[in-house]
Amino acid sequence: MAKILIIEDDENIANIEKDYLEINGYEVDIRGEAVSGIELASTGEYDLILLDLMLPGMDGYSVCKKLRLQLDIPIIIVSAKQESTDQILGLGLGADDFVSKPFDPSVLVARVKSNLAQYRRGKQPEAKDDVLEVGVLTLNRQKRQIYKDGVEIALKNKEYELLAFFMDNRDIVFTKEELYEKIWGLDAEGDTTTVAVHVNRLRKKLEEDPSQPQYLETVWGVGYRLTIK
Repeated sequence: MAKILIIEDDENIANIEKDYLEINGYEVDIRGEAVSGIELASTGEYDLILLDLMLPGMDGYSVCKKLRLQLDIPIIIVSAKQESTDQILGLGLGADDFVSKPFDPSVLVARVKSNLAQYRRGKQPEAKDDVLEVGVLTLNRQKRQIYKDGVEIALKNKEYELLAFFMDNRDIVFTKEELYEKIWGLDAEGDTTTVAVHVNRLRKKLEEDPSQPQYLETVWGVGYRLTIK
């Protein structure tokens, strides 16, 4: 049974999330403010965190940043802030997904299931060859590590999954919707900002000049591809 921590100061919303998650077999705890949420999350007892952005004591962005330094489990931001800049900032600080309020509880549960499944798959040995070399990049599946010219690139979960997928599908162009469905495991439902943010994060770690990418190319009007000679 997966254990989920909800950090949300709106008691009604927190209870709705808790009820639907418990109906689907999850064990759930709630904290209504930032400090106690961080303390509980830091115990390492949880498999996933649902995080609001507007919290008493500390905003959710700061909470996300602190938690990501300690934990590699999925963090899903659930927020009434719907501007793309809010989503970009939250994902840029290490969140794995973003759900806007008001939300359909069944969609939220689906996002939770998808992120947990992807995270668990990442912890299991893969059937493909343990080591894949694509140009200057080397993928070690057992260690879940990717190297550029022999130096490890520090990647978060979704960054690793995304770059490993590109390496397995070198030179193939994928739309943002296709990438969201492949990596996050759900229909994109118009949510392509998540993919763009993760591609930009990868470029900062992979490219000499992220503003003029040589590896993770944008195919204008279509999507992205990994091109390495």
